[in-house]
Amino acid sequence: MNSDTRTIFIGVDVGGTFTDLVFFDESSKKINVLKVPSTKNIERAIVDGLISSNIDPDQVRIISHATTTATNALLTFSGLAKTAFVTNSGFRDVLEIGRQRRAELYNLYSKRPAPLVRREFRFTIRGRILYDGSEKEPISVNEVEKLAKKLAASGFECVVVGLLNSYANPSHEKEVGEIIAKDFKGSIILSSGVNNEYREYERFSTAVVNASLVPLMSHYLDSLESSLRQNGFSAPIYLMNSNGDVSTLAYASQYPVSIIESGPAAGVLASVDLAKSLQITKAATFDMGGTTAKAGIVNNYEPDIAYEFEAAGTSHSGRSIKGSGYPVRFPFIDLAEVSAGGGTIAWIDDGGALRLGPQSAGAEPGPAAYGKGGIEPTITDANVVLGRLSPNHLLGGKMTIHKDLAERAINEKVSKKLGQSASESAQSIIRTVNHSMSRAISIVSVERGRDPRDYTMVAFGGAGPIHACDLAEEMSMRRIIVPQNPGLFSAYGLLTVDLARIFSDPVLSKDLELGSHFERLREEARSVLGKEGFSSPTLLEYVDLRYSGQSYEITIPHSASEAMRNAFHVKHKEFYGYASLEEEIEAVNAKVRAVISIPKAQRTAIGEEDPNTEKVPNSFESREAWISGRDHTVPVFLREKLITGNATGGPCIIEGYDSTVIVNARWTWKINQFGDIDLRFKEEMVG
Repeated sequence: MNSDTRTIFIGVDVGGTFTDLVFFDESSKKINVLKVPSTKNIERAIVDGLISSNIDPDQVRIISHATTTATNALLTFSGLAKTAFVTNSGFRDVLEIGRQRRAELYNLYSKRPAPLVRREFRFTIRGRILYDGSEKEPISVNEVEKLAKKLAASGFECVVVGLLNSYANPSHEKEVGEIIAKDFKGSIILSSGVNNEYREYERFSTAVVNASLVPLMSHYLDSLESSLRQNGFSAPIYLMNSNGDVSTLAYASQYPVSIIESGPAAGVLASVDLAKSLQITKAATFDMGGTTAKAGIVNNYEPDIAYEFEAAGTSHSGRSIKGSGYPVRFPFIDLAEVSAGGGTIAWIDDGGALRLGPQSAGAEPGPAAYGKGGIEPTITDANVVLGRLSPNHLLGGKMTIHKDLAERAINEKVSKKLGQSASESAQSIIRTVNHSMSRAISIVSVERGRDPRDYTMVAFGGAGPIHACDLAEEMSMRRIIVPQNPGLFSAYGLLTVDLARIFSDPVLSKDLELGSHFERLREEARSVLGKEGFSSPTLLEYVDLRYSGQSYEITIPHSASEAMRNAFHVKHKEFYGYASLEEEIEAVNAKVRAVISIPKAQRTAIGEEDPNTEKVPNSFESREAWISGRDHTVPVFLREKLITGNATGGPCIIEGYDSTVIVNARWTWKINQFGDIDLRFKEEMVG
């Protein structure tokens, strides 16, 4: 079929509680949405959701997907490949020694995360490449051949070859990989092929994390593609990367390390698209789903990007705890995350204090109010008890809500222990979770030298708009945008980005004239993407710079040497509060980001404001609800009935198919031309 007749773009975001599907029709510019409970068989849930939507498979142009499969596998140690690690003599324990970071500095009994490769599965060989790429000692071919036979007979699924200084000269890794491949028929992964940068521990760790996920993710993605093809969906399938680009199924199967933070990235990219359409140059993203809440920053339509994270690590008050996970050197959208989703469980500790999470009720059994057997009180249950969420139904009436079960769970697990009523306990739960989530916003704004009052909050996720006004008030923010279908906003974000790939070359030089490095990288980028069928990529050049002697770098766009130096000083002062103008600057890595433009969804106006339209819409009911710290009888508006120009003030509730918006007493709201809810804080109250 001609691609011009394929007009439907599909975004699929699989979360811990719900699987979200967004359908964008390029010809009509209309968006349809579907939200179904997530299941253990992820690909089955996706296909069933597509079939139930009655979409004609021949009309589908692109399917873009974000998944937490890799993250969940690392967190639970389930489905990971039996992996062997081959390294230089004397360096068998690099993966275990690491950087001597301690997740709990003063806990004498703290334990490091269990190594992904057990010690008996780590093997050493003779041979050495020096820091400058020269060979000090050749590889012993006979030794490697004996090892290859042992590996082939031991049931390993993957072998990682990680040798010292392979970033400077990968010839030894390639030679060892070729010898092992003669006997071993599983996946052979070279550390320099996954991450071609210096620091052996981070490079080895990244390669091992990647190897442990390859069989699981390749099987999942093969199964997903097969299921879609069997049901007539022949459109290309793309995967969201951790840094907000998308990649092909083949690339994601080979480098699953690139999609570990796949899910959280999509919502931020949707926020970038929204910010561009409304010309908002400073946006703070707030995404609250069923399990976690995440905050990020978008400045001048660019999200914060970091280049190393700890997979399956833990966090405290939104901050990642160093030494608690597995270092992965791969770009990702930098977010602060707290255990505060709609399904987060409230409990009382031994000291009688109210706590939230990290446990979550998930999709099964879910919050007590869902009536699926859940008995633990959650944030969703607290919102139901307080009238902030419909006490009767969600998802447009398709999901029945049981307020009595929510009250019972809060009474049994919280109220009796605190000596409170269910309503009082529910209020305590809401106040506690709001305080926790405000810390996440503070981390990405105040703690990085940014004034949150300068930022517009973009609130999304199934639960985000319920708490947005509370958080904005706590952070002194004055404007909130709640997009159309906020509960499916991340799935929409999957349809707004291009395919891209990053290529890097180690430099480690005070000479910032890097023409030869970029010439080599440009050639590599065009060659690799050309073999995958992509031609004429847009090539963007960057350099990792640092003051000589520093341990970490700042990424700057490549330009003339003096311009890069000036840009680095400015960025360093922005990040760390000072700049050392007399210090020498050295380049660590040269990087090329190759971008392939693919068809994208576009936000379009749903209609201009009609001057004859009544500003204040009709509510469909009134309800007792706890808003702005006290009980009110408030109007409840149906979002699907609102049109451009409708406006009024709080307190009130706006209910939609996928999310509910709580408008606090000191806020006004208006429906803009894109169907977003634009909320503004009233500086003065009258009367």
